[in-house]
Amino acid sequence: MRLPWPGVTPHPASVRRGASSVAAGQLNFVPPCRTTDARSLELLQEFVTRARRMLVITGAGLSTESGIPDYRSEGVGLYARTDRRPMQHAEFVRSARSRQRYWARNFLGWPQFSSHQPNLAHRALRRWEEGGKLHWLVTQNVDALHGKAGQKRLTELHGCAHRVVCLSCSAVTPREDLQGRFIAINPEWSAQAGAVAPDGDVFLEDEQVLNFRVPSCQNCGGILKPEVTFFGDTVSKTTVEFVHGRLAESDSVLVVGSSLQVYSGYRFLLAASDRKLPVAILNIGPTRADHLAKLKVSGRCGEVLSAVQLL
Repeated sequence: MRLPWPGVTPHPASVRRGASSVAAGQLNFVPPCRTTDARSLELLQEFVTRARRMLVITGAGLSTESGIPDYRSEGVGLYARTDRRPMQHAEFVRSARSRQRYWARNFLGWPQFSSHQPNLAHRALRRWEEGGKLHWLVTQNVDALHGKAGQKRLTELHGCAHRVVCLSCSAVTPREDLQGRFIAINPEWSAQAGAVAPDGDVFLEDEQVLNFRVPSCQNCGGILKPEVTFFGDTVSKTTVEFVHGRLAESDSVLVVGSSLQVYSGYRFLLAASDRKLPVAILNIGPTRADHLAKLKVSGRCGEVLSAVQLL
């Protein structure tokens, strides 16, 4: 299908300089939303004020305000804009051709994806941690924006696209290092890039990636993969148990910018309900856990969180 936005043609040399496939600020991936009403803000303020050890769970709706698209937002998410679906874990592992296609797209999208910066919501949550309000933050996002904002008490539930792991020897290396290796072994390769996608890559036609070369692990020659949980894969048992431990230490749960459609995050809302912990949700649109929430607030994450005072 025809993509809704024109692409550009970055050459590896321009990629090296940090050029992006889509101009910064060109696209808005935050779905339409009315201004949050005063009563909802008051109730959220009361919820946060009562909390002493809050567990916060964040999702893609928080990072859309930094210019990173999500999958499910009405009208602006990947599923609404295109017929494309994200890479599946099994396909990546079994098919060298699929890995070539994935990495070529990721290579072109990396300068744009890696350049995104924290927004008002990320900075507000960092202040909550510094103020002793936020006990732990669990993000379903892989964009490293919480870390860039200075968040310390953080679990990246689905990993982080800024790291690469070898599927054979488990060595972990920075994604930025791999970008240099891509440039070195693909000096003449260039492609017409389409729109940006949520997982840090861009749209390319299959014939555009035929000559793209993918390096292997420098330690053992194994397959390299972003250290993220692809669709069809599962979050490690160790990580899940760790988050359950932080939940057991908490007195309330706040969900920010997530529809909780993926079970890996939703499970912690079920656990919170079993523990009878109060739950508040800040999100544009319905979520899977609305029936479990004491409070539901609709609004832009940055605007709402910035309005909450630590009392």
